[in-house]
Amino acid sequence: MDLFEYQARDMFEAHGVPVLAGVVADTADGVRAAAETVGAGSGGVVVVKAQVKAGGRGKAGGVKVATSPEAAAEAAEAILGMDIKGHTVHRVMVAAGAKIAEEYYFSVLLDRANRSYLAMCSKEGGMEIEQLAVERPDALARVPVDPNVGIDAAKAAEIVAAAGFDAETGAAIAPVLERLWDVYREEDATLVEVNPLVKTEDGSIVALDGKVTLDENAGFRHPDHASLEDTAAADPLEAAAKEKHLNYVKLDGDVGIIGNGAGLVMSTLDVVAYAGETVAAEQGLATPPRPANFLDIGGGASAEVMANGMHIILSDEQVKSVFVNVFGGITSCDEVANGIVGALDRLGADATKPLVVRLDGNNVEEGRRILAERNHPLVSIEETMDGAARKAAELAAAAK
Repeated sequence: MDLFEYQARDMFEAHGVPVLAGVVADTADGVRAAAETVGAGSGGVVVVKAQVKAGGRGKAGGVKVATSPEAAAEAAEAILGMDIKGHTVHRVMVAAGAKIAEEYYFSVLLDRANRSYLAMCSKEGGMEIEQLAVERPDALARVPVDPNVGIDAAKAAEIVAAAGFDAETGAAIAPVLERLWDVYREEDATLVEVNPLVKTEDGSIVALDGKVTLDENAGFRHPDHASLEDTAAADPLEAAAKEKHLNYVKLDGDVGIIGNGAGLVMSTLDVVAYAGETVAAEQGLATPPRPANFLDIGGGASAEVMANGMHIILSDEQVKSVFVNVFGGITSCDEVANGIVGALDRLGADATKPLVVRLDGNNVEEGRRILAERNHPLVSIEETMDGAARKAAELAAAAK
């Protein structure tokens, strides 16, 4: 889960990371009042910043400096409702102004390739770090972090030295890096990024803009994280699936996908996409049938789980056909077949779109027998994954 900047700021402050005062508002009047409060400690200067989960806000006009509450309100009127890379601005953060002397960059993230953590630091902050990494890779220090040790005083000193900071500046930055590690570890984050981390004219080190990504798999340890979720912007189908504890991601196609196991579902998406291209070429379609979702129902394909999954997919108006691709392992194919039959019975009239079912693995013959005996008018049984994908794509094409 990605956090808004203001949420990252609050999290930083809770862990002792130095930040500037900031207040969130969603109206011009609210911004005016916030500017009066926040600006009192920064000579009346505030920064009005669009709160969207996208980069490039400044270039898009979503960050404006104001020298009075009235100017802040005018800035808010220009920013609220703005579209930034497909994200509509619904709220802004009014942050205290700062007299910046230098801008730096720091992040700590999960390095999956090396099964470790990685700290990145640069004396050149404020710009897009991806651009810096490509154009001037030597300007970005990359320091591995042992998960068992983290960023202690010694590691922080190593990071600032690798980034090329002088002794005085490095000594000022190092304790802040330790506090940012506390955020990463204690909040179960997969990314903590500060760009820019600044030195003000009086020598203070401040996290001016933060980005935090939290590991939702650790949510059971952090019940307070639920309040950080942006439910208003969530896709309604994804939100409904989350309530049912389903691993579902909405895509933009028209072939619904149900599978058991993330690897199998990913393979199914590829096979359906290929079949859709083939069908489109044969039929002269401008838009080929494509996967409409990722849905992994896991190992227990019970009637309830299957019904929940099918209900979510059938609620998607874009879906024209559904491909159920299941490999029976711990859960045998006869249990899966009974789950499909039970799901169709539960859904009744809500089941209106054709289903193509491919079963393989443990007790597959019995599973196919159960489906054939039920002989539901919406269900087609295919023996191979490629054949089922082709059938699902043809059904979706016919419904276009």
